[in-house]
Amino acid sequence: MNTRGLRSQLKDSVPVAGLCPQGAYGVQDSLRSGFTSVKNELLPSHPLELSEKNFMLNQDKMNFSSLRNIQGLHAPLKLQMEYRAARQIQRLPFLQSSNLALDTLRGSDESIGFEDILNDPTQSEMMGEPHMMVEYKLGML
Repeated sequence: MNTRGLRSQLKDSVPVAGLCPQGAYGVQDSLRSGFTSVKNELLPSHPLELSEKNFMLNQDKMNFSSLRNIQGLHAPLKLQMEYRAARQIQRLPFLQSSNLALDTLRGSDESIGFEDILNDPTQSEMMGEPHMMVEYKLGML
């Protein structure tokens, strides 16, 4: 399975655990990167779990291929450029972004889903020192 598109989506976000995985002595620096989560390192337990995790990516690929067949090559390229521009609009690294422009492009801004109710930013595990996260994003750290 090609996960190149998934990696390009994930490289824009800065996970707290990915800030500085190895300290100066070869162990994890918990003050800078936070505690490790075993859940992120587990393999999928069910065959459909990986499919559900990549649902939006697979749906976008299917929509782009049907759009290419119907309208030509220019339509999916234009839409991909708009998606990429909408993904770049984000808040500071320590604040969770709502991605309203991306939701509007995808047409999911008018529907209430599972992630809208149970994805409360105040309950997020993404905690860290704001100054350090901004310095890492700017390449100063």
